[in-house]
Amino acid sequence: MAALQLHAGKTAYEQIQQHGLQQGLFKALIGASGGPKWFVLAGLDRYFCGEFFNNRQSPLYTLGSSAGAWRFACYGQTDPLAAMNRLIDGYASLHYPNNATMKQISIQSERLLADVLGQDGATQIANNPIFENHIVVAKSKGLTRYENKPVQLLGLLHSALSNSIDRRRLSRHYQRLVFSRNPQQVPFNYHDGIDTQLVSLTADNTYQALLATGAIPLLVHGVQDITGAGSGMYRDGGIIDYHFDQPFLAPQTCADRVNELGKPGLVLYPHFYHQFKPGWFDKFLPKRQANPAYFDNVLVLSPTADFVGRLPYQKIPDREDFKHLNDEQRMRYWRQVISLSHELADEFSNLVGRADAHQHVQLMTVPEQSR
Repeated sequence: MAALQLHAGKTAYEQIQQHGLQQGLFKALIGASGGPKWFVLAGLDRYFCGEFFNNRQSPLYTLGSSAGAWRFACYGQTDPLAAMNRLIDGYASLHYPNNATMKQISIQSERLLADVLGQDGATQIANNPIFENHIVVAKSKGLTRYENKPVQLLGLLHSALSNSIDRRRLSRHYQRLVFSRNPQQVPFNYHDGIDTQLVSLTADNTYQALLATGAIPLLVHGVQDITGAGSGMYRDGGIIDYHFDQPFLAPQTCADRVNELGKPGLVLYPHFYHQFKPGWFDKFLPKRQANPAYFDNVLVLSPTADFVGRLPYQKIPDREDFKHLNDEQRMRYWRQVISLSHELADEFSNLVGRADAHQHVQLMTVPEQSR
């Protein structure tokens, strides 16, 4: 049974049909929020940063929030595979005391990120001309800016209500910040009605931005006053952009959209499953999905249902594992998933350079009303 499924929008499918599957097709790489769900993609991450994109000559724009941003922080370092292994091993080994406080959980996050970056990682990321990181962070407004849990919870409830009425109303509670090495080349269209600020990504704020984008409300302390971004409280980028819901490589925001073949660049999106929620609060709104019309130039990679059915507990990891499994059970389970995830990478690798690669790609259909 296949472990990997590939879905492509019309433009992406046509280019793969014409040129085969090769790294030079892609101009952007997308990483969603989702906590330990990303372990199912660990094999692909190791393959991408250690081999597939290893000899990349032109800029590849990475865009991520929360766990997605942490993954791509590894790509931006001098030895990306070593950094990725530090992230995988460190994240899979996380453990907390019973009834851990927000402070205890926050300290663990700080230590993990510091280990992933090492002494010079922030500088390497900020100055990398090939892997150009874009980190999405949410700046809190109103009640959500407070660390007091009951007050923050009330702010989150207000946020959820506003979002249920209209996603653009999130601007009442948050401002989207995109930290970019080159703010003139942002790989998605952030003109979606949500208040957005672009901030230059530097060696001085890379650690803060990464820590902030992983600052889960009610669990991890936010980051106060990020260098270059101004005063305020900054939190998980997935609050606004959980799986993203905007055109990628849009001409309004990214003039340099041509790939290494001189064609309009494609977008590679390894994802946990084949569904996309715009923001974190949309998880609770079954009918709200990302617009499929935005995936015209996107190749989505995700595990098949058969593969997930072979995993321990027949599911991909999630944060609930901290509640329902003891440390030994959870770590064993997560490491089993990481080991099995290499099947996805092996199947993708076997398609690279093949003239018939497109025959293994499913064409994504776009409902008429979404066009």
